[in-house]
Amino acid sequence: MEDAFQMTAGSYNVSIPVSQRKTSGLDGTTPNDQTSFTEGAVLSFHNICYRIKVKSGFLLSRKTIEKEILMNINGIMRPGLNAILGPTGGGKSSLLDILAARKHPQGLSGDVLINGAPRPANFKCNSGYVVQDDVVMGTLTVRENLQFSAALRLPSTMTNREKNERINTIIQELGLAKVADSKVGTQFIRGVSGGERKRTSIGMELITDPSILFLDEPTTGLDSSTANAVLSLLKRMSKQGRTIIFSIHQPRYSIFKLFDSLTLLASGRLMFHGPAQEALGYFASAGHHCEPYNNPADFFLDVINGDSSAVVLNREDEDGEAKKTEEPLKRDKPLIEKLAEFYVNSNFFTETKVELNRLSGVQTKKKSTGFKESTYATSFCHQLRWISKRSFKNLLGNPQASIAQIIITVVLGLVIGAIFYGLKNDPTGIQNRAGVLFFLTTNQCFSSVSSVELFVVEKKLFMHEYISGYYRVSSYFFGKLLSDLLPMRMLPSIIFTCIIYFLLGLKPTVEAFFTMMFTLMMVAYSASSMALAIAAGQSVVSIATLLMTITFVFMMIFSGLLVNLRTIVPWLSWLQYLSIPRYGYAALQHNEFLGQNFCPGLNVTANSTCSFAICTGEEFLMNQGIDLSPWGLWRNHVALASMIVIFLTIAYLKLLFLNKYS
Repeated sequence: MEDAFQMTAGSYNVSIPVSQRKTSGLDGTTPNDQTSFTEGAVLSFHNICYRIKVKSGFLLSRKTIEKEILMNINGIMRPGLNAILGPTGGGKSSLLDILAARKHPQGLSGDVLINGAPRPANFKCNSGYVVQDDVVMGTLTVRENLQFSAALRLPSTMTNREKNERINTIIQELGLAKVADSKVGTQFIRGVSGGERKRTSIGMELITDPSILFLDEPTTGLDSSTANAVLSLLKRMSKQGRTIIFSIHQPRYSIFKLFDSLTLLASGRLMFHGPAQEALGYFASAGHHCEPYNNPADFFLDVINGDSSAVVLNREDEDGEAKKTEEPLKRDKPLIEKLAEFYVNSNFFTETKVELNRLSGVQTKKKSTGFKESTYATSFCHQLRWISKRSFKNLLGNPQASIAQIIITVVLGLVIGAIFYGLKNDPTGIQNRAGVLFFLTTNQCFSSVSSVELFVVEKKLFMHEYISGYYRVSSYFFGKLLSDLLPMRMLPSIIFTCIIYFLLGLKPTVEAFFTMMFTLMMVAYSASSMALAIAAGQSVVSIATLLMTITFVFMMIFSGLLVNLRTIVPWLSWLQYLSIPRYGYAALQHNEFLGQNFCPGLNVTANSTCSFAICTGEEFLMNQGIDLSPWGLWRNHVALASMIVIFLTIAYLKLLFLNKYS
């Protein structure tokens, strides 16, 4: 109730001051980069058809069929509140995405015009789009999220003062002043309310002051009072000349009254398109009357679905009054076809076609006026700095992912140090050294599985921000590596080495100490890079984690401890060259065993042996098939570095070519 009160209290309107509009492009780009929309843009869509290919059947009988999602949809969206209403699976979300240029063009036909002209190539950046799931960074405050949007979407010609003034204006006008410095919230952190979160999402799109704003199910997850407050806010925004287009499922009557235009869809067919307040009269003329006190939106959906006992006034009694007869409508395709045909023959459709033809004529006249595709509003370095800054804040704001990992590393280091404490230079020392080095290598690999979340968890956020023109793929990729991957894989390696090295009493040389630390880092970076290559583009963390775990188990077999690599049959031995633990384990063994004497009291040389055991580290390395030369150590690091480059390249290409359409 408090959230709803804040939304309705006061008579504020969301509109960027004219002074700020003159100093920058409304869409976050410089005026020379593109043609801006004028305030009060009219969006028209002509003969929209959309088909997708789906697979049906099982196993060998599976075949691909073409499913029609939208059929010959025509309409006009003018400044105001334009609602797209329909049952689940009716095509309303598909139509919204098509109008917003966020649907894959394959299988799509028809034209979408802005003021009678084709949409510019950068239309997705110029318009605002609020997704259903409110993809905002929950570990940041409301103000920090708005600052991120302003920093990347507003032109560099604007000063920081002007950007902050715009942010403050939006905060005040959206009623977010009381929670401006509160975190939005995650599943682990308590944050703002659902309505405030939704308004934050809207505010991030209002940063560029778009004349067209799309919203996908803006009332999802909100209680009825908060949903009404959000739509009231959108209504006030529309009165400032914005064209607001949104899909909605089942609004209550107080929300329905706010609609200026209503588009009803069912099974991909257009049931009605026109002024929302005339829809009841239209359905009455079709023989479907809404009972008193019934919600019109519910009534429309009932009629379309054929689920209601629609009251049909089609007879008169002896007194000349209309007599109500309950005629349950059958839920079948002919009903939808009849309603679609009735609309095609109505005055609403005729008037719409006349206006569409007029706009098509404008398109012909404006055909020579092309729209220049704009570049990003900011440079690569600017985007890299802000993405790194936000990612680092997100890392610190997630103690379960950062602080907890460090604590676990410290505890695990102390436990391992206690188990292998004071390694001796005797035959038992060989076994213990080999065991602890193997454990460190495999631990670095399996602890890197957590990096699969780096791109999977933020996939929706990345796709939305990239499509909206926040940043380049390269900026996002390298920003995440610099702020998240590098520190979170480097710090555990440093902690492990500092704790374990002295507790275990490993080779007491500075060179060996830093070589071990560097080796553990390279193993962690290689494993994390492979995790990113596997996880990039995935939507489910558990699947990516399972693939990583299985891969590391097979790699662990070929690491060199569980089986002597020289004894593997030739047709399988090549797999050892794909094993990350093998290179890390070999490097650690070379670093630790070279120059060690495990036969105390005996004067042994590099090639001498005892009758009962291995006496030198060199002999142990030769038995493992490890080259004793300096190159025998550093070629493992070169191999790990090559794997890092290859895996990161794969991850980047998967992000670059990721299907970013819905």
